Amino acid sequence: MNQQILTRLDTAIESTLITHSENPDENVGAAICILEHGKEVYRNEYGKADKEKNIPMKRDAIFRCYSMTKPVTSVAVMILVERGLLSLSDPASKYIPGFQNQKVYTPEGLVPAEREVTVQDLMDMTAGVCYPDASFPAGAYMEEVQQEFYKEIEEGKTITTYELANRIGAQPLAFQPGTRWLYGFCADVLGAIIEVVSGKRYSDYLKEEIFAPLGMVDTDFYVPEEKQDRFMQFYQYMPETQTMEPCTWQHLCLSYMHLQKPDFESGGAGLVSTIDDYSKFVKMMMNKGIYHDVRILGRKTVEWMTQNHLDEQQLSQLDWDTLKGYGYGNLMRQMIHPELAESLGSKGEFGWDGWLGNYVAMDPEEDLAIIYVIQKCGGNGYRDIQVIRDIVYSARD
Repeated sequence: MNQQILTRLDTAIESTLITHSENPDENVGAAICILEHGKEVYRNEYGKADKEKNIPMKRDAIFRCYSMTKPVTSVAVMILVERGLLSLSDPASKYIPGFQNQKVYTPEGLVPAEREVTVQDLMDMTAGVCYPDASFPAGAYMEEVQQEFYKEIEEGKTITTYELANRIGAQPLAFQPGTRWLYGFCADVLGAIIEVVSGKRYSDYLKEEIFAPLGMVDTDFYVPEEKQDRFMQFYQYMPETQTMEPCTWQHLCLSYMHLQKPDFESGGAGLVSTIDDYSKFVKMMMNKGIYHDVRILGRKTVEWMTQNHLDEQQLSQLDWDTLKGYGYGNLMRQMIHPELAESLGSKGEFGWDGWLGNYVAMDPEEDLAIIYVIQKCGGNGYRDIQVIRDIVYSARD
């Protein structure tokens, strides 16, 4: 790749950092890693990991993955599928009783589900399981689940991954299973299914099957005390004071600010990691399931995971700016129409992002990957990602 062109990344990313004034479009700190043919070809860190403590961004900074957890959960599911312990056509109720006898919300009221939610529905976000959102009825039911979760946590009660999955399953679905696409708690339910099938706590399963084999030593559902000096602060813009302040709240049933081991281990949003760790996962995916001499998945499995699973009706619900040109399947986006993406790229590129602005893209055609990290509530908008993609792809020889 053209290194001179890649240095444009520095100017682009530095332009988003806090200077003398703070505004909604700025970040406190950032980091980027570009991989080509399995090797790191560009890497830099910018700004602060924690501005209150004046800690600069460093190579070993630990960040909250949020939804960049989802590709890991997808791999975790497929390991069990390869071993014949789980089938993608299995009903979720086989493992999580709360998914039995489900109801679907309609304008006329609750009606029985026409069929059961399957593991594949959960993998493709076509189950009708939603995230907490008071703006529509099914989301409002899930908001009540979240509020009750945090109430019980404050009272010192224990709510496990399995228990929360049962509560999620007991809520009305937003639509009949398999008919539409809707982002929601699906990956969290999959984490509980993995616990039932494997007989292990989800974190232990991930360590044994993925993290330890790949050497991902800093990836977990919390940051232990001895590593907390490397843990990035996460920020939100406060319009009243026009300043970027540390975020003091959590959602999606995450708890303890990632500073102690949670009882509910979120397969959709719960992991913390480093760029060094996550790049090992990326290299494994780019090499069709193998990292160095460690085989996590088979070639055909990865090929199947990284293709679109949605039909035209379901694709019509992918109306996010970040998903222009993409399909979806197995908890990841897949580029199916590069001409519609409004940024440079290739057909077959896949990956996902996170609520704090983290982003990963893996492009088999170019043997290229991008890992970008910031820690800001709601991220910093898709334009930042477009600029980064355009610079990286323009540097191809």
